Amino acid sequence: MSRLAAGLAALTLIRLAVVASVPLAPDETYYWVWSHALAGGYLDHPPMVALWIKAGTLLLGQTGLGVRLLGPLAAALASWMLLDAGRALFPGTRAGMVAAVLINASLLLGVGAVIMTPDSPLLFFWTAALWAMAHVVAAKTADEGGRWWLAAGVAAGLALDSKYTAAFLWVGIGLWTLLVPSARPWLRRWQPWAAAAIGAALFAPVVLWNAAHGWAGFVKQGGRVRDWQPARAAGFLAELVGGQIGLATPLVWLLCMAGLAAAVRRWRDPAWALLAALSVPPVLVFVQHAFGDRVQGNWPAILYPALMLAAGGLAVRDRWWKASAAVGFGMTALAYVQAATGAIPLPPRLDPVAIRLRGWDGLARQVAAARSAAGASFVAADGYAPGSELAWHLAGETIVGVDPRWRLFALPSYPIAGASGLLVVDIRHSEAPDPAVWAEVERIGEAVRPGSGTPGYALYRVKGRADAAGRPVL
Repeated sequence: MSRLAAGLAALTLIRLAVVASVPLAPDETYYWVWSHALAGGYLDHPPMVALWIKAGTLLLGQTGLGVRLLGPLAAALASWMLLDAGRALFPGTRAGMVAAVLINASLLLGVGAVIMTPDSPLLFFWTAALWAMAHVVAAKTADEGGRWWLAAGVAAGLALDSKYTAAFLWVGIGLWTLLVPSARPWLRRWQPWAAAAIGAALFAPVVLWNAAHGWAGFVKQGGRVRDWQPARAAGFLAELVGGQIGLATPLVWLLCMAGLAAAVRRWRDPAWALLAALSVPPVLVFVQHAFGDRVQGNWPAILYPALMLAAGGLAVRDRWWKASAAVGFGMTALAYVQAATGAIPLPPRLDPVAIRLRGWDGLARQVAAARSAAGASFVAADGYAPGSELAWHLAGETIVGVDPRWRLFALPSYPIAGASGLLVVDIRHSEAPDPAVWAEVERIGEAVRPGSGTPGYALYRVKGRADAAGRPVL
């Protein structure tokens, strides 16, 4: 175990070094803007990612390391919780150690630990809830188990404050309690009900924010269930499976699938039943969703804490899980090198790192020069990605957002009525700037993201209509 602890410490230091050297992605700068307008919720997600970024930047300032600080630290602590959960569920085995090694070998955690998205706190609190429930399974007395129930309630509530897919955590724990005979007596004790009340209370600010904003977050995420395109299901399912093979890394994915099959087969055992209950419902829902639309690669991330424990519980031969881990760590190392240095010579349009990360600082310099040359008093951006990236890179400029989503944020307002500005529009957008907002529009040039392999941005000199409402300052 000392070698595992040393390995986790070294891995965390490597991740912190990567964090400090890799530019922020648009989603990360978007969530960074959130951290300047803390609220009970947002259009896209609950608020936990903004709170994590706020904590990191209070400690280390408005830097990339500050934005991402809690990611590598949370990954290390979650790995320890997974290790301890394995000890509780499968005493006398190396299930927890194998699970901790495998999840760190996956691209899912390897990349996820060095970027800050809602999945970072979600996976941490999901793992914490699994850890607590593992100790409920292993408890020798009702009082001992009851304390762990309360801990699970806190973690489950904070998971819901991270991302709505944490609802599957509640579903899984509920199914385990109802369907496993040895777990049903808990329904007659107060602790599980108190745990549910604690979790609901922690989630209440998100509900209240939605209620005050026309249920915007719930409507946006809930609207996904209406998608239905069975004619495209084969392609969506292939993307789903292929994406998970890539994120888990191929050999780790095979071990996870073997663990899932074992958990379903051994569901009468309380330990295996817990892993099955936390895995099967989301698997079924993601497969169902693939009959209507694309399943984003990060959505199934919630499956992996339980699946890694199930893989560890299989007690496979050392050479199998060690070979799986070696391949995974190798793939993750290549991803780190490419993100930090771009050393692998890929065409920009085929390099996912370049497409997402490269050239935002260069774009910002071009936009700042164009604003100065045009004599504009502000810069406006039509999308959340360029808007938040420009806000990050141009700290001395006034960047305003014209995307309707920004109106849901408690940000300062800039009076654009009658003011001259520079409008930045993705060149792929065919529609002209909105005449309901701009009284004067003149295209004055273009700007690009150097090295990104992506289309550029059209630059317009604009003047706000006399009756135009103020726009949020990013």
